[in-house]
Parts: sequence; C-alpha cells; structure tokens
Amino acid sequence: MFERNAPLSSSDLWVCSQTHKSGVPQGSIGALLFLLYINDLPGSINKLSKPTLFADDTNIIFTHPNLTEFKEEINKVFVKIIIWFQNNLLSLNLNKTYYMQFMSKTNYAVNVNINYKTNRINNVYYTNFLGLTLDRTLSWKPHIDQLISKLNSACYIIRSLKSIISLKNLRMIYFSSVHSIISYSIIFWVNSTYSKTIFKLQNRIIRIMMNVGNRESCRELLKKLNIIPLHSQYIFSLLLFVVENVNMFKSNSLVHSINTRHCSDVYQPSSHLSKVQKGVYHTGIKAFNCLPPRIKSLSSDMRKFKSALKKFSFGRFILYYSRILWLELTEQSYYREFTNN
Repeated sequence: MFERNAPLSSSDLWVCSQTHKSGVPQGSIGALLFLLYINDLPGSINKLSKPTLFADDTNIIFTHPNLTEFKEEINKVFVKIIIWFQNNLLSLNLNKTYYMQFMSKTNYAVNVNINYKTNRINNVYYTNFLGLTLDRTLSWKPHIDQLISKLNSACYIIRSLKSIISLKNLRMIYFSSVHSIISYSIIFWVNSTYSKTIFKLQNRIIRIMMNVGNRESCRELLKKLNIIPLHSQYIFSLLLFVVENVNMFKSNSLVHSINTRHCSDVYQPSSHLSKVQKGVYHTGIKAFNCLPPRIKSLSSDMRKFKSALKKFSFGRFILYYSRILWLELTEQSYYREFTNN
C-alpha cells in the first residue's frame, strides 16, 4: 500500500488520520512471503559477521581477536543493516534491538558503543533465544531459574491431582508438563552446576507421584514408571545429537593414518577452555566414543540406533551407571570399564 490514509484512535475513539507512505495490512503476509522478503539480509553482512535468522528473530554474531577492528566491524555491519532496511522499506525497532557480550568469568567486558542517529543500542546481561535464556558467561543460571519456576508449578499440579486421578494419568501429566520442559535443549544447560536443583525437583515429583517419603530412593520408582532421570536423558540426547549431526564430526582415521584400536572413534580436538570442554561438541564425542561397537555400527540408521540405544540404556547403562558417568563425564575410564564388561 502506498499513500494510504489510516485512522489513529485512542480508547476506541477516532482521533485523526495519518498518511502512510508504504506498508501492508496487519496479518496479510504469511511466514513464507516474509522469509522470501528478508532472504537476502544475511548475504549483505555475512562477510564481517555470522547472521542467524529464525522467522522474524535476527541475531548477528561477531568475533575478532583485535579489539579495535572488532569495534569497527560492529559499526560497519550495523550501518549496512540500516541501509538494507531503508532499501527494503522497513524500519528497525530500536526498543527490541540490543547487544550482549559473551565472555569468560576471568575477562572484562569490552566498552562498545553502537549508535543509530541519536539512539544508543543497549547492552544486556542475558537474552532469550529460541526458548533458551543465554547469559554473558553461559552459566545458564537465568535459564535454570526459569525451569525451576515452571517445575515448581508442575509439582503443585501433580500434588493436587494425585488423589483424584490414576497413576497412568499422572504419568501423562508428567510427560506434558515436566518431561517436555526438562528435555528441551538439555544438552546445553545440564552441565551447569546449577542443574542439580532440576535433578532434585524431578526426584521430588517422582516421589509425589508414587506417594513415598522424601528419603525413598527414586531408582526403582523411575524404573516402574519407565521414566528417564535427568542425567540419563542428557546422555541420551547428547548421543542423538552426534548421530543427527554426523557431518560436524570426523573420525580419527581421517586425522592420522596410524591403525590404532581407536581409529574408528570420533576425533576429539584439544581445547584449553573448560567451557568448551563441557560443551555439547566435546562431551558428545566422549559419550559416543564410549558406546559399545555394536551400537556405534548402527549410527548410519537413526531408527535402529535410537531403538538399540533405548534398549541398552534402560537395561543397564542409564538406570545403574549413568549418574556416575554424567558426574565423571571427563573420565574415559568409567565408560570403558562398563562397556568392556
């Protein structure tokens, strides 16, 4: 629409009209048309940054070893974004635009000023990205705090309903209101030290469902309910991530030509940062390399791999040893000792 008069109202009373130079009626553009419209945005800035688009959520990642060039590239990209918006008859919502610096706990924040005309882009300490709350040091504390609040609500619901519905229905409520929350992106946040509270909350909910005391062990209760504990769900999801993203990894045989007993294992790159060592990529490799060869051989067929992993997990791996493996994930001997028996 071009040069169209639109009424402005306040409290359902017509006030005046204003001429819009361009625009579309609200709700007239579907998701596909919108994605096609902004499809060339990443191409205009991907030489200096790493843009990530999901529907109407746009995130731009900057990395540079030189501080001066780092600041210059940020402002260059921001200018290019403004030009792209102007050329495509769009406007940037500055109220929803901000930036966040990722750093380790030992580093100091870099003083970066990003301005557009007279407006300054605000710096935030945490942000929401596709259902995950990211903080600047990736401690996952804000995200886990949100999970705790949701699980406390689910715990109250289950406690209120346990006396009036069957255990079968309680289990359905558990999977809809607890398991769905716990399992979402579990491979990212469960390695945090703050995730112990989530583990305790899961056990509390299980005890409420089974109507047992607070000191009762949950191992057999989980087995009866056929529910995977937190640390076991983490390992299970981690292994599925490796198999689903096999193109991100390479075997030891591609790195060196020496015929060792681990030449078919996934190559483990070295890293000095503990945050990287505890990340999805490194822990996923460790978990996959410690699987029995018969399960590794099924990784080319996701359906068979998942089925074999579930049988293996529910049999011994998860119910009896996974907590030790989870807490000692960096120690290969725990995996080797079990898988070789």
